[in-house]
Formats: sequence, C-alpha cells, structure tokens
Amino acid sequence: MRINGKYSIGILLTFVLLAAVMLYAFPVIRMATGIQHITASSFSLSRLAIWSVLLIVFLYSFFIEKGPFLLKEEKKYSIGFYIKAVIGLYLVCAIGGAFINVLLQFLLQEKISNKLLQLTSIFKNNYFLIIFTCLTAGVVEEFLMRGYIQPRVEKIYSSPLLGVIVSALLFGILHSTYGTIGQVIIPFFIGAVFAMFYKKYSNIKILIICHFMFDLVSLMIMNSMDFKHLSVF
Repeated sequence: MRINGKYSIGILLTFVLLAAVMLYAFPVIRMATGIQHITASSFSLSRLAIWSVLLIVFLYSFFIEKGPFLLKEEKKYSIGFYIKAVIGLYLVCAIGGAFINVLLQFLLQEKISNKLLQLTSIFKNNYFLIIFTCLTAGVVEEFLMRGYIQPRVEKIYSSPLLGVIVSALLFGILHSTYGTIGQVIIPFFIGAVFAMFYKKYSNIKILIICHFMFDLVSLMIMNSMDFKHLSVF
C-alpha cells in the first residue's frame, strides 16, 4: 500500500475512533458500571478512552505507516516567543469565540446544551478533574487534529489550505455531540486559527499549552459562578 493510502486510512481511523468515543463512551460506561448519570468517575473514564485513541493512532503511525507521528519537524523558539504566542493565540480565540457566540445568540437565540449543563455539577470544586480534562483536550486533540491529521491531508493533496480546512472542520464536527450549533462553529474557528499557526510555526507544544489554558480558564470560570455562555473545546 502506498504511503498516501496509509495516511488516508489513518485519518479515517482517527476520526472514526474519536467520533465513537464522543458518541458511545458514556453508554458503554453505563452498561459496564451501572452508573446511569454522568459523574466525575464516568467522565474520567471517558477521558481515558480519548487517551486510548491517541495511543492507537500512535501505534498505527509506528507499525503501519512506519514513519514519525509528527510529519512536521518541531521548530524551537525562545521562551519569550512561547509567552507571546500563547497569549496572542488565547486572545484571538477568546475574543473571536466571544464575538461568534454573541452573533449566534442574536441570530439563533440558541439555548445552552443540556450536556454542558450536566457537566457543571461534576466539575464543581473538583480541581483534579478540571486539570485532567483540560490536559486531555490539550494534548490529545492537538496531537491528533493538528499534529497527525493536518500535515497528512496537506501531503496527500499537496494543499496546505486543505490541511487547515479539513483539520478545523473535523475538530468542529467532533464537538457537535454537545448539541448546539455554537459548539461546532466556535471550535471550527479556533481549530482554523490553531491550524494556521501550526502551518506557519510548526510547534505543537505552543498549541497544547494554549488549548490547555483556554479550557482551564473556561472551566474555572464555570466552577466559580452560575453557568453562563461557555465554550470548551
């Protein structure tokens, strides 16, 4: 099998596994444990399932593709660049996401998803779960969406733009399980911003840090007040 064919299968495998976890993790956990509602324990198990996807895709790249997981070589930057890049990305995502949220509320008057409302109780004062959730999102989603999928789409079709669009689109679609249009469009926007950054600067660590920070701030705000319009990606 040619390498582009292996890349295509790997991309499909990644998306299918992530979609399966997003859709079926909680039903499977309910069947296995008897826990009927989302709890801190069942949510933690669902995050472990997401980590297992990263492991499977890593093994696929190692044994089937027989090449590096990250096709783009990581570029090194100064501490000052890291700080400026993380803050800059955070502000772009936070301000842009807030603007999109306001616009969607004006146009659609969309209600908060029931799934996000359910999550407020399990995160309340559970700082270990908050950090574990943010770490899972930052590490796994960035390695898979930007680190794995984006450069392989770019290589298959010889199109950097398509790599950005596909990785951002899949990122948005995977968040559709939250049940609102906003939880697709805002992650798509953020995914596009991150993908363009990764294309230009080839540094996955900066994206992981920013992703972790964005979700951490969002969840800490949710933890300290009544649930407002919140975007977690």
